[in-house]
Amino acid sequence: MASPMRNLMANPTKYVQSFRVFLANSTEHQSMRNFMERQLPDVIASIGNGKSAINILSIGGGAGEIDLLILSKVQARYPGVTINNEVVEPSGDQVSKYKEHVAKTSNLGNVNFTWHEETAHEYESRMKAEKKSKKWDFIHMIQVLYYVKDIPATVQYFHSLLEAQAKLLIILVSGTSGWETLWKKYGSSFPLDDHCTYISAADMKKMLDSAGMKYQQYEIPSQMDITSCFIEGDKDGELLLDFLTETCDFNKNAPPELKHQVLEELKKPGCSEERDGKVFFNNNLSAIIVEP
Repeated sequence: MASPMRNLMANPTKYVQSFRVFLANSTEHQSMRNFMERQLPDVIASIGNGKSAINILSIGGGAGEIDLLILSKVQARYPGVTINNEVVEPSGDQVSKYKEHVAKTSNLGNVNFTWHEETAHEYESRMKAEKKSKKWDFIHMIQVLYYVKDIPATVQYFHSLLEAQAKLLIILVSGTSGWETLWKKYGSSFPLDDHCTYISAADMKKMLDSAGMKYQQYEIPSQMDITSCFIEGDKDGELLLDFLTETCDFNKNAPPELKHQVLEELKKPGCSEERDGKVFFNNNLSAIIVEP
């Protein structure tokens, strides 16, 4: 009998719900903000040298919170310079939220926004069909490569669009994170279909090494409170389990043995640590900055 388990990405509304619960329970965005405050100014220090306009491409820009922080750092480094910020984001819901965030943010007078409601692959296919190869000063792909079919080819393509002083920023879960432990052990039991590929920064480094690309790496510590996952009937806990396993209604549809094994694994030191009666999942990230 076919498994009733379906990939979370097959239900975009459920995905966005579970993603928002993930953000509310994790330090993901705060950890990224810390990286943007401390390390990003060095990363972008030369991307706009001598330019009258800086072109930035955001792949999977989501609701724009992190994108706007990146833009503020570029503005601080290059005051008054025009910034052309193009966003590739397949979720119409997320694009709407992004536009709302822009409308509420002051000091964006020198930034031009263009949104493309499409996937990275659709963007690449369209550019090739239109025979366009626009060059970029900064491209970022933050927590997005899990949803790309051919990761090496996608990275190669966007890398090929970098200007001489440009940078490509990739953020993924760290090879030392709980994600790595959980997915290396149980990923083959989750319904990935064509929607999702598990990849960590450790896998990314191997790809970049084999392609001969130069890069730097920064670790970004992060955690997620998953205590609610162990409370029977807790709605947020069920959504977090969906997000952790990329499975729609995992609690309801997973075989009982798999559900038991995953919940046991989530409590182990390879995934999480227990403090003050709570369970904190290791959500560490890695930022990889690829040179042209």
